[in-house]
Amino acid sequence: MARSIKKGVYINEKLLKKLGKLKVGDKTVIKTWSRSSTITPEMIGFNFGVHNGKLHLPVFITEDMVGHKLGEFSPTKKFTRHGGRMQKEIEAAAKQKEIDAAKAAKVEPAAAEKKS
Repeated sequence: MARSIKKGVYINEKLLKKLGKLKVGDKTVIKTWSRSSTITPEMIGFNFGVHNGKLHLPVFITEDMVGHKLGEFSPTKKFTRHGGRMQKEIEAAAKQKEIDAAKAAKVEPAAAEKKS
């Protein structure tokens, strides 16, 4: 447990003020840098722009997110891919399929023009 029970959950006060100004179901994005704020039931139905260190990622709050932190839904690292020989072979096979599909698409219109 990150905080003791007597302290309660952490919610940024500015975030609560911004929530108080909006109506439920309002689609405006509430920008926040407070990734450590806990999601409460009052936040359900709002859009938050949670900062990931570079930009604000939009997060729509639903019921099953209550109790989690805002930062959990805005990843800070971009996953590129796993490396290695197997991955290169898989990517090469996928690229070859794309090339074959493109060649087949080019051949079909030409064949249709010859028939007419």
